[in-house]
This record gives sequence, structure tokens and C-alpha cells, in this order.
Amino acid sequence: MKGIIVAAGYGTRFLPATKTLAKEMLPLIDKPAIAFIVEEFINSGINDIIIVTSRRKKVMDDYFDSEAELEAIFSREGAGKKLDKIKPYKANICFVRQQQSIGSGDALLTAMPWLGGDSAVVAYPDDLHFGEVPLAKQLIQQHNKTGRSVCAAMHVPGDVSRYGVLGIDVTKDNLVTALVEKPAVGTEPSHEVSIGRYLFTAEYFKELEAAFKNYKPSDGEFYHVYGLTPLIKAGKVDAVSFTGKRLDTGEPEGYLEAVLYYAIQQPNYKAVIDKVINKN
Repeated sequence: MKGIIVAAGYGTRFLPATKTLAKEMLPLIDKPAIAFIVEEFINSGINDIIIVTSRRKKVMDDYFDSEAELEAIFSREGAGKKLDKIKPYKANICFVRQQQSIGSGDALLTAMPWLGGDSAVVAYPDDLHFGEVPLAKQLIQQHNKTGRSVCAAMHVPGDVSRYGVLGIDVTKDNLVTALVEKPAVGTEPSHEVSIGRYLFTAEYFKELEAAFKNYKPSDGEFYHVYGLTPLIKAGKVDAVSFTGKRLDTGEPEGYLEAVLYYAIQQPNYKAVIDKVINKN
């Protein structure tokens, strides 16, 4: 099982910060957002990770590389805790560059040659997960039961018209029966929405590749769902109503919520938040 992180977007909602900084490198206090995804993969047993980037995002390559100068300084100082903070992850992390910004489906096809026919957990780094069992691991557990591709599903009790909404047959191991993008109110197949975490089998990537053969630039963006729809029709996709907390960092408001959520889990940061609130 391999992992793919789609990190090729411009992050325009965070301008001007993202004029020169990759959105995925925006930190939750002391750790870049993308690092949470990498740790989720590693803690799920995924050690081969492909990050799809674009021009202007070399900072991510550098972050996951070793930093010889700092390592030498900290070693001389005997600063073991600082060394631990900058040591590279114990995983095989490679970067591939999406040459043209034509959608998430094209980004996944850019990573496809590196999979070697394996299945892959796909993460969109706007979605961060905090919980006892990593989200990627929950998808893998479901895949191991049925052998099918898997979507992460989140229950939204209210209006779901801005989401991709799943129809799910719970009597058949949570088989996905439909995926409706942004359904009109009252037409939604359920209140289980698809979020940015998937497990795609080798068959999915073949379907995506076949769909791309008919793609024309005038069609607009080429989305990952074009490989998913045929598998849903064939009864080869499951859903997992995951445990844990999902935070959407795709917009500044959600990013701020994620920063605060991460901060209050740690006593020293929580004390600062409490102090500010009490002063105001």
C-alpha cells in the first residue's frame, strides 16, 4: 500500500501568504499542515509516499530532506531535543510535479507510474484528521475486508448541497451505491458526504486513465471522480464512517479552527489561549 498527497494547488484563499509559501507548509503552531498527513500515513503502515506538487513548491522537498547544517550545530551543542524535531521521517518520500493545472484526476495520473500497480491511500491536505486510529488505517482496514476502493464518509446533519454526497448500502459492508456532487436540497441520497481521503485500487487508476483518453481541455478540470464513477456502478467502492475529528483547512476560518484545536490539546499552548480569552 502506497500513499499519495495531492499538493499542487495554488492556495489562493490564503493570499498574500501563499504568494511565496506553499499552502501545505502553513503551520499549526510548530508543524506544517502536510506533516500531519505524512505522519498519518506512517502511523497507518504506509512507508512509500508520493507527493504531487507544482512549480514554486520546492520548499516541501527541502522540509522532508535532511538539514545538514542544523544537524551539525545541534550535535555540537548536544541539543538532542532539537535534533529530534528536525530529523527526516522514516519513510520513502518522493515528489512528482504536475506539469499542468487541469485537476485532481490529472494529479493522480502523474503519480500513477510510481505505484507499480499497488493500491494507494490518497489524501488532499486540506483535510486533517485527529484521532486514536489514523484515518488512512481505517480505510485500509475496510479495504482488507472487501478488496474494494474506499471513500471516507462524514455525517453532515444539515444542508449538504455543497458536498459530494454518498448513497450507502449498510447491508452490504457499506457499499457505495451513488455519488452525487452538490445535490439540490431534498434530492440528496443521504447525509454522508465524501471528504478528502480515499483508498484507490489499481483498477481505479486504470479507469481514470481510460477516462483521460476522452478528455479535452475545453471540458474544464479533469477530476478524480471520473475514475470513481465506473467503480461505483460496478459495485466496487465502500464507504467508511470514520472515527476521530476531521478539520478542513481549505479556508482561513477552518485553518484557524485547526490551529486552535491543535493548540488546546497541549497544556502550554492552551494556557496562552486561556490567557488571551480571559483578557478579552
